[in-house]
Amino acid sequence: MTSEENRQHLLYVAWAFPPARNAGMYRALATANAFVREGWNVTVLTATEDTYERLTGSDPETVNSIDPRISVVRIPFDPERGDTNIGSWSRLRVYSPLLWNASRWLVSLAQFPELAYGSWRKPLERAAEKIHEATPVDLVLGTANPNVDFAAANHLNRRFGIPFVIDHRDAWHLNVYSGKRVGKRWHRSNRLERSLLARCTEAWFVNKPIEQWHSTEYPHAADKFHVVANGYDTSFVGDTSSARPEGSPLVFGYLGTIYGPIPLREALEGWALARARVPQLENAKLVIRGRLGHFAEADQEAANLLKSFEGDNVSYGGPVSKTQVSATYQDFDALLLVISKSRYVTSGKVFEYASTGLPIAALHDPITAATGILEGYPSVHSATAVGAEEFAAAIESAAIAATNSTAETRAAARTWAAHLERDAQLAPRISALRETIESGRQ
Repeated sequence: MTSEENRQHLLYVAWAFPPARNAGMYRALATANAFVREGWNVTVLTATEDTYERLTGSDPETVNSIDPRISVVRIPFDPERGDTNIGSWSRLRVYSPLLWNASRWLVSLAQFPELAYGSWRKPLERAAEKIHEATPVDLVLGTANPNVDFAAANHLNRRFGIPFVIDHRDAWHLNVYSGKRVGKRWHRSNRLERSLLARCTEAWFVNKPIEQWHSTEYPHAADKFHVVANGYDTSFVGDTSSARPEGSPLVFGYLGTIYGPIPLREALEGWALARARVPQLENAKLVIRGRLGHFAEADQEAANLLKSFEGDNVSYGGPVSKTQVSATYQDFDALLLVISKSRYVTSGKVFEYASTGLPIAALHDPITAATGILEGYPSVHSATAVGAEEFAAAIESAAIAATNSTAETRAAARTWAAHLERDAQLAPRISALRETIESGRQ
């Protein structure tokens, strides 16, 4: 363990941190905890807890997973947004909510080139400077999205020369679904990203295709680019080796956010076809758990679609706290991996799915980056294309595997998945950054 006087001080900036209830929170939580375990002093600069209640929903129990050695500094994010108290609204907002919102977005964009988040730049910069004045910061790590999280790093670097790392959980100027560039190269946000990449110590990307795209677009900084993949968190994934009661119906599960681009309808239609064709699925159930959409209010279109398949033993069980993920997986005999088509999309749940050792029906286009993650997994049953028929074939294969699954086969699959544990992705970069900071001190 590093002695107290030699501990590097990391300022970690993340809009989404517990109790946020979105996918980016898990990477942020794990990263901050990993730095602490490796002997760093860590201060997290994030949003106030009410922010998530207003905008995305929250998962209060996840706060207990923050390492107690981490100092968490919370500052308000756009407190007017999501405010339902009409009595506190301005005259302009009451008269024309549309005009009021448009004016706010224009002011926000003037501060930072990112719609809806730019107004957070100045509060971040002020808070970061106060943190640095109280306890000098050795390294800033900002994680997107939103990309305004990079503003504190940019500010401290320009004013005090503090090195920084940018973590692109999602790409800023690459549409990962279409593969097309977002915005012209001369646009303000593109120029800012080019500047950040030129001055950063490292830039992290979640998979090789995204890293390669950035290396092509920004060759001047490519030697700083590293793949830091997502992974599963051992503290949240438990034992799935319990034997299924003999003769009990199979339970297939989906755990994750359901949002627009994923082939949900094709997956449900494939499920219905498979149930009608193989005896292992005659009385089987499909349980969907997770959020419907990315915001606090559920996506009604997705909810209606799920309800329309209730006659095929499909049920929606609602969101799951991260602290209850392990218990949820223990109720399943097999999993549906339903993700959108893109060579740039891995998804976070593919790592977690693999950690369970359960049979996985991979219901996505083979071009999707998750295909490579599961290559070699002992019980993956992949669709050959996106479509009800192709998905049904994968589900049928997974059902047969689930029927024959044993504690030993699941344990073997979990052993295979050990290399996908999140700390295994983070450790090499944390070690390298320590060496960089220490060499800079000499």
